[in-house]
Amino acid sequence: MSNMFLRNDTIFGVCEALGEDFGFNPNYLRVALILPIFWFPTEVAITYAALGLVVLASRFLFKDNKVAVEQAEASAPLVTANPANQPDGAIAEAA
Repeated sequence: MSNMFLRNDTIFGVCEALGEDFGFNPNYLRVALILPIFWFPTEVAITYAALGLVVLASRFLFKDNKVAVEQAEASAPLVTANPANQPDGAIAEAA
């Protein structure tokens, strides 16, 4: 994960960050913010800035949580299923 606030292809990365944190497609939020911008530009800009502050605060407050989860997943042993429920090395007979 790169720093979304420093990327060149986003405006603070608010939609991308919220989509990543909550597990939804960020394009839905982008469309939800673009449609009303023609009628309420000030309110949309204020909402976007407020969401940006929320994302910024959450990234500073909870930055170690995601790193800890990624490290735990990387160090977890890979468990494979034994479909015949046989001990390792035993060959399952066809019935």
